[in-house]
Amino acid sequence: MRRSRLVLFLGTLLLAVTTALTGAAAAHASSQAAPGPYVALGDSYSSGVGAGSYISSSGDCKRSTKAHPYLWAAANSPSSFSFTACSGARTGDVLSGQLGPLSASTALVSISIGGNDAGFADVMTTCVLQSDSSCLSRIATARAFVDSTLPGRLDGVYTAIRDRAPNARVVVLGYPRFYRLGATCIGLSETKRKAINDASDHLNTAIAQRSRAYGFTFGDVRTTFTGHEICSGDSWLHSVDWLNIGNSYHPKAPGQSGGYLPVLNSAA
Repeated sequence: MRRSRLVLFLGTLLLAVTTALTGAAAAHASSQAAPGPYVALGDSYSSGVGAGSYISSSGDCKRSTKAHPYLWAAANSPSSFSFTACSGARTGDVLSGQLGPLSASTALVSISIGGNDAGFADVMTTCVLQSDSSCLSRIATARAFVDSTLPGRLDGVYTAIRDRAPNARVVVLGYPRFYRLGATCIGLSETKRKAINDASDHLNTAIAQRSRAYGFTFGDVRTTFTGHEICSGDSWLHSVDWLNIGNSYHPKAPGQSGGYLPVLNSAA
């Protein structure tokens, strides 16, 4: 009788251990499984302008194999990867031409958008070519737009993403500060540099507020770019590139891999 009870006990114990180990193995395998479909939307900061190695079929959108979405997909092997981000994109361009791959099965969406709506290129052109006062005036106009008009445009994009990809984790990536202040640096005055940095902070605040209102994750890249701004001596951003003007004020390849990718990794 005692022997039977001992055998029964040992058998039950063995079954419990086997079940636990099998469950742990299954959980580990599940955690290692490739993620579901990933869709990368947005503007030139997502497409990878300035990083080089452009995908020929992307044409003027200049999607780069060194851009953070491409790097993330290469490292994580999602079940599918749709890269629709495009140089120069505004919120309206995302709505009209980038949302096609989204569906209820989409697992991850990343996007950077809003800078072109706020007149980023014109702000930088004004600040490079004109006086301090002209630069500050143009920035004031951009900041007013960010306060009055951009939130509604972001809402339109975020609503469309949520409607089309209701089950996706959505990571909204911001923009870096452009300049290290207090450093000796040829180019723009300290007044212009500070105003541009402050304007970037203002834009990031607006984007973060609207994205979080939708339950999205805001990916703040300002920390990862700290120490790698223009005038830092180890810049991950192009300043004015007179030989290829489109590169100007965009992340270099190290800015994509060292500035943007870690933020996407932590948020995805």
